[in-house]
Amino acid sequence: MSAGTVALQTEGGLATLVLDRPAKQNALTPEMLRELDRHLEALETADAVQVVVVRGAGERAFCAGADIERFAGLGPVEMWRTWTARGHAVFARLAALRQPVIAVVHGNAFGGGLELALAADFRVVAHHARMGLPEAGLGTVPGWGGTERLVDVVGRARAKEIVLVRRIVDGPTAFDWGLATRCVAADELDAAVSDLAAELLAGAPLAVQLAKQLIDAAADGAPSRILEPLAGGLTAATADLAEGVAAFRARREPAFRGR
Repeated sequence: MSAGTVALQTEGGLATLVLDRPAKQNALTPEMLRELDRHLEALETADAVQVVVVRGAGERAFCAGADIERFAGLGPVEMWRTWTARGHAVFARLAALRQPVIAVVHGNAFGGGLELALAADFRVVAHHARMGLPEAGLGTVPGWGGTERLVDVVGRARAKEIVLVRRIVDGPTAFDWGLATRCVAADELDAAVSDLAAELLAGAPLAVQLAKQLIDAAADGAPSRILEPLAGGLTAATADLAEGVAAFRARREPAFRGR
């Protein structure tokens, strides 16, 4: 059985990570987690990359979650050390990327697949997509950050509906609950992702990345009265701010360079 792969494609300022195991609905294996982690390490220092997109290969699924056959036989210590902890570390690395991350949910996103999407900054979801955290029906619990990130996104009561009741939500429901940031018909999905990526790429790269860090820090309780002046002081030293001001005065579009 194929262990699957994760491909990294770059074009200009856009990088795309593709989960490529369509025969198994892109279910994640330890090998795929290691490969994803390797690509994320490269993206951390890829100055030319301004936006990251995460996709799943095939027609059926973004990601059906963790490969059950790869963890069902693990003992308690192995489950802790080699499976749950590893997934947490990789997804945390994705969430901590300085670049904005877009998850493209075109089909099923269950268990670890939904947890992967939750680690992104934006989730563009097709109307027919189905999402959920059904682990309790298997005899276990979400293990890759789902209980924390889901509460941050949809609130405690709806998180319990998804986890305890094991409710599977479609795209419109996900959008209504705040789980999807954008929800469109399947044939409009690629255009919606392209539009969002273009909007992000149009901003000054350093300012966009700093703003992402500020918002995440604020969500963790850090005071904006301290961090915003520091970040603003940093942007004052950039060529992009000078270009933005010059473009504003000349009534033209700015040509940011990320420096």
